[in-house]
Amino acid sequence: MIKFVSLICRYWIVLSLGLVCIISFLSLSPLDRLPPGPGNDKLLHLLSYGLLMLPTALRRPKHWLFISILFVAYSGAIELIQPYVNRYGEWLDLAANTTGIVLAIILSQLYFLWLARR
Repeated sequence: MIKFVSLICRYWIVLSLGLVCIISFLSLSPLDRLPPGPGNDKLLHLLSYGLLMLPTALRRPKHWLFISILFVAYSGAIELIQPYVNRYGEWLDLAANTTGIVLAIILSQLYFLWLARR
């Protein structure tokens, strides 16, 4: 597990930028109608933005807290843009996205505590 986390930390910028591109494409691609998704839409939002934040939370660059705020702002911008590309912007999506970001930070903190106790 430690090697896997080290790999994530080494490539955190590439992973984060790649995930931003994927989330942007999936969130802003025009649709005639929303496809039926497995499970709850909000859970997918939470997982997507949690995954986006995780490399940064594990790497802890100098301005990691600022980066997390940028991710929340990015999420809000996506929700504001979606109605213009035949999508549905919802404030509950923003709440789910923010929750995912916060959970990733908490999980990274728990990982660091576990690592310190080893």
